[in-house]
Amino acid sequence: MTAQVRAGRRTVPISSSDRILIPGDGTAGDLTKLGLAEHYAAVGDAMVPHLRDRPLALQGFPHGIGEGGFYLKEAPRHYPDWIARARVPKREGGSVNHVLANDVATLVYLAGQNVITPHTWTSRADRLERPHRLIFDLDPSTDDFGLVKDTARALGDLLRDLGLAPHAMTTGSRGLHVTVPLRRTAEYPAVQAFARAVAATLAAEHPDRLTTEFHVDKRGDRLYLDVNRTRYGQHAVAPYAVRPILGSPVATPLRWEELGDPDLGPRSWNVWTIGTRLGDGGDPWSGIAARAKAVGPAAAALTRLTG
Repeated sequence: MTAQVRAGRRTVPISSSDRILIPGDGTAGDLTKLGLAEHYAAVGDAMVPHLRDRPLALQGFPHGIGEGGFYLKEAPRHYPDWIARARVPKREGGSVNHVLANDVATLVYLAGQNVITPHTWTSRADRLERPHRLIFDLDPSTDDFGLVKDTARALGDLLRDLGLAPHAMTTGSRGLHVTVPLRRTAEYPAVQAFARAVAATLAAEHPDRLTTEFHVDKRGDRLYLDVNRTRYGQHAVAPYAVRPILGSPVATPLRWEELGDPDLGPRSWNVWTIGTRLGDGGDPWSGIAARAKAVGPAAAALTRLTG
């Protein structure tokens, strides 16, 4: 069965549109290819500004999440010419021709190719070495989401003390991302050194609850402050992306005050409820780029703060 989904000026065909990619979880129904494509058509206007000109890693599931998937970085040759691409050098030599989601139609087309979740670089294709996003991935060792929210608020307080503008997002999985928009004045090594210093400072203040320990077996019940997304070639789940999890949860940008909501969970929105949220106030991260700051002054402020 082939359906068609309108996206801007394009009509995108969706083959095998009734294929179930993500089964329901008892509270939400099955998600078909058509449903996935319609999701990205609906959220695309809010989503594309967070993706534009950023290389993508595409998490695809040709036969649904029950039969495993893969990450696709090289744009297949059969993708149409109207989909933007960026040639990205690899550290070990050679290059990868990444897809860029610069319009809603591209997101819809990718859904038709069984791509459930687009993941984005933290830099743009024109300055690959200079990130414009710094992401702290708050990765809990337990199901205590209260700890995750408390940590996000504490991290936000520290970042604001350093002159930065933190933004929070549910990942649709277990944790939260705290994302900081950056001016593109520093390269990855400097940005990651700063991120590590921030994480170490916060962990030192709460050693019984937080850790920067990479090895899972050494964390205990502590929450891991993961800054490894801020490296060349690494990627993170995109805002408004569907996660390959039963119930089809969606990574959802938050208003900062929502971190104080006791009902907020890591999977509070899915493909059936995200539209209502966007219709009630729009994208909380709209205009995030205008709040970007340089890392250098923040790093100097952190040095003064910690002595």
